[in-house]
Amino acid sequence: MTTQLKCTPQIIETTLRHLREGGEHDVETVVLWLGHATAEVTQITEAYRPDQVATFDRFHISSEAMRAVMAHLRKTRAKIVAQVHSHPREAFHSAADDEWAIVRHAGAHSLVVPNFAEDTTLNNFFDQVAAYELSSDDRWMHIELRTALKLEEP
Repeated sequence: MTTQLKCTPQIIETTLRHLREGGEHDVETVVLWLGHATAEVTQITEAYRPDQVATFDRFHISSEAMRAVMAHLRKTRAKIVAQVHSHPREAFHSAADDEWAIVRHAGAHSLVVPNFAEDTTLNNFFDQVAAYELSSDDRWMHIELRTALKLEEP
């Protein structure tokens, strides 16, 4: 069963801006979606870009940067709901994405944006982005983004 996510258009716009900034340097970029969960829905409250080292086809968050992420989570009392990252070309969950995903809890989401988000907009986000959810047996399953994510005004 797909975990229901909700976020504002502004969170998607902020995410895409961060991804494009990396793309301007021909590197992948990751943005963490932070939020709060209830039994019915997970509300995404922030698009958080952690410090990272990135290359054309990979990103890495150092131990020090992860400590900063964890400190921010404690301060905001949020959790990492999803990771959203760019690929240089097509959107798919690569073997490296499977192995090195930052979020590893059942129900976590991983969204992959093609072409360094160069031509991804709020209007075509649901058509271009590949979405995956981590199953209880630790497998990234492709899901329909339109089913998993609902937009709402703040």
